[in-house]
Amino acid sequence: MGTYVLRRLLQMIPVILGTTFIIYAMVFALPGDPSAGKCGDRACPPAVVKHIREQYNLDDPLPEAYVKYLGKLATGDLGENTYGVPVMKDLQQRYQITGKLALMAIVIEAVIGIAAGVLAAIRKGSFLDSLILISTLVVISVPIFVIGALAQFYLGVKWGLFPVTVTSRNPSMYQLLMPAIVLAALSMAYVTRLTRTNLAENLRADYVRTAKAKGLTQRRAIGLHALRNSMIPVITFMGYDFGALLGGAIVTERIFNIQGIGGYIFQSINHRDGFAVVGAVTALVIVYLIVNLIVDLLYGALDPRISHD
Repeated sequence: MGTYVLRRLLQMIPVILGTTFIIYAMVFALPGDPSAGKCGDRACPPAVVKHIREQYNLDDPLPEAYVKYLGKLATGDLGENTYGVPVMKDLQQRYQITGKLALMAIVIEAVIGIAAGVLAAIRKGSFLDSLILISTLVVISVPIFVIGALAQFYLGVKWGLFPVTVTSRNPSMYQLLMPAIVLAALSMAYVTRLTRTNLAENLRADYVRTAKAKGLTQRRAIGLHALRNSMIPVITFMGYDFGALLGGAIVTERIFNIQGIGGYIFQSINHRDGFAVVGAVTALVIVYLIVNLIVDLLYGALDPRISHD
């Protein structure tokens, strides 16, 4: 196990180098002057423009500028944005919010999605199965901003169950609950359908019939054998989805006025804030790789035939 983890950690190094280089090259290759708009309506004085270009190594060749960035990155320094604020400081605050939101969304999609998928698989062909399939298809078909607007109107304005928007810079779990439900809606539908398909297939497998023939109850046959094997593709999807939720919550965060990482990346791209974009994406890549490592380790817990020795 230890050797496998060490090997995977070493494999992350070229992935991080490759992704950060691509993002770095793409961000600083965008047309336009990074100093534009930094001095109000007027153009920045030549001295200010020169300082900005020196700060971001814009006059150096791309490989040389990237190596300088890597040198800072190795010490945990993600640089400063164009307003002089350390990127790490911005990310620490915003990742707490987006991380909490993503974790809540993952829990919601796991609990509700897996439970609905199990019910649909056990009662395949019944009215409940058809209702769940139709409901998930409707959720998949509706854009996320429509789901967010409907949730705001009915759950926030009309029924008053949740705050309509998040006004705090350190929101509570209650304030983030409605945005988490909206963020989890699409993934929850996919988890439901994925669980149903895999569990229904495993319930017809020979090993489940053999377990029942030996006297194992229906509940234990499903929970102990069929469901564990059915969870491998579901866990794979949820591991990928956690990384996607961290970086792809831009629409949800803007709907509910959440000061998270999605809005931070969006604003940084608009302002041509290169170090802010590269730093945020680099942190996303690292989190995504770690989550995928955890998912691979969970395979062994779900299926003893999978070995990491």
